[in-house]
Amino acid sequence: MTSHRERIQACLNGEQTDRTPIALWRHFPEEDQNPESLAAATIKFQQTYDLDIVKVTPASSFAVKDWGVEDKWTGNPEGSREYTKRIIHDPKDWETLEPLDPTAPHLADQLHCLRLIREGVGADTPVIQTIFNPLSQAKNLAGNDLLMEHIRKYPEAVMEGLKTITKTTVKFIEAARETGIDGIFYAIQHAQGSLLELDEYKSINLMFDQRVLAATGGMWCNMLHLHGRDVYFSLLRLFDFQIVNWHDRETYPSLMEAQSLFRGAVCGGLRQETLVSGKRTQVKKEAKDAIEQTKNRRFILGTGCVVPYVASHENILIARRSVE
Repeated sequence: MTSHRERIQACLNGEQTDRTPIALWRHFPEEDQNPESLAAATIKFQQTYDLDIVKVTPASSFAVKDWGVEDKWTGNPEGSREYTKRIIHDPKDWETLEPLDPTAPHLADQLHCLRLIREGVGADTPVIQTIFNPLSQAKNLAGNDLLMEHIRKYPEAVMEGLKTITKTTVKFIEAARETGIDGIFYAIQHAQGSLLELDEYKSINLMFDQRVLAATGGMWCNMLHLHGRDVYFSLLRLFDFQIVNWHDRETYPSLMEAQSLFRGAVCGGLRQETLVSGKRTQVKKEAKDAIEQTKNRRFILGTGCVVPYVASHENILIARRSVE
């Protein structure tokens, strides 16, 4: 028998695997307010579907709550929580932001959660922790409209804040490594044409991405998530990731095209909407097409982003069975 770890490692090496690897993840918008309940929900999800990677998905606010933001669960179909309090209001607020230590309450809770998950799923299943890049965290501190305004009018102030966020994120990753995780899921949300020009993105945040990612050196299962449409896939040339995930059914490049641009493994093939409202034949069709596009090499079946909270158990199960 091949373990999940062996299957993913073979996939990353470009070797033929006994079956197509699969990685699916979702939010747990009520359980994610407590490290024990989030760990239990994550472990139960893994036990139910027997996936090849456990991607830990806390609320995005876990990284910024210790700075004072607040959020609540309002029923978003993806399972994400809504922000109800931001802490950046004035450009000077970026400059007064103080670095957080991993012992800060909410960061420490997430480290505790990782230890529980690592123990619960065992060493033969890769575990990766979600890390929002500095600019994504800045969005959660200020709100996206205000962040965009500050980037255009007060870039130096924003970059001071990004320095602080980067220091905090690096320290957290260093602490997370000690829990036994195998990599990170690095979410970049602003590398898309509708938000920033590529040169704008590079000037405001690229250096901070690179500082954060330096802390992942030696991890073998790092996945980049490029969120949104018209994403800047060319950024992959500047990073060192083993896996990339993006909305491949909705934006350039396709899975096939991506394999000619990226030496690592690609993860995707399923639309979020298909798992929510598609028929089982549609789930199977998308999975089959993705496997054929990639010739079942350097490929992990997954959604272009998180599995929606409202996706049916039946469709998730069909997706899982499609790789057998």
